[in-house]
Amino acid sequence: MEIIGYAASVLIGVSLGLIGGGGSILTVPVLVYLFGIDALLATEYSLFIVGISSAVGSITYFKKGLVNFKVALIFGIPSIISIFLTRMYLLPLIPEELLSIKGFTVTKNMFLLLIFAFLMILASYKMIKNSTSEEVDGNDLNKNKSLLAAGEGTIVGIVTGLVGAGGGFMIIPALVNLLKIPVKTAIGTSLVIISLNSLIGFSSSINNTKIEWSLLISIAAIDIIGIIIGSQISKKIDGKKLKPAFGWFILVMGIYIITKEIFL
Repeated sequence: MEIIGYAASVLIGVSLGLIGGGGSILTVPVLVYLFGIDALLATEYSLFIVGISSAVGSITYFKKGLVNFKVALIFGIPSIISIFLTRMYLLPLIPEELLSIKGFTVTKNMFLLLIFAFLMILASYKMIKNSTSEEVDGNDLNKNKSLLAAGEGTIVGIVTGLVGAGGGFMIIPALVNLLKIPVKTAIGTSLVIISLNSLIGFSSSINNTKIEWSLLISIAAIDIIGIIIGSQISKKIDGKKLKPAFGWFILVMGIYIITKEIFL
């Protein structure tokens, strides 16, 4: 199962390098179901893996001038604050057993995985729909757009803090549809935001967790190799064409997690 897990880690990286997102949503399920890691600990590991991978992935976009740092700050600062508050105060408030009905118990781990499955289905819908919108410069942010960006950043921060997802499937549509930023710039900016969010989220609770660094670093390294492969493939294949197919794959995974956790 670990060999399959490492193979899946490559695919996560390829997805990030090819279409700028989506792959990180698979990190927690891979850690839980293929590496046998506890769901809560998997969210912690995912933050590190996604953070390092996204940071590496953003370098290419930065070199091409496809990162909007003004937007990254407006979006990122509220996101970082909400991640910190979620990891430090909200997660510890969730009891180990949330609900028990006729022998069926909803545990903290199950709850987190079900949230994750719902987010995967939401992400798959956005990928399959593959909608486009008008693109403009994106540098001229008025007050209303700045508030929208900050609000979206707060929501993404809570999600990232809870389940360890980078949130690219939420960030990119927000940057493109709300702020009218070109898709490639939105991807580069998203990777910067994701890397900051994830690494700060990881560092905020690292002292409370026993980290298996050898496993964590090896998965992150394989992820990075995948990103490099994906970046090379993206020069020959349009990532937009593969996005719907990847969306269907994530949809199937989301349904599998719900089925496994509730019915199996």
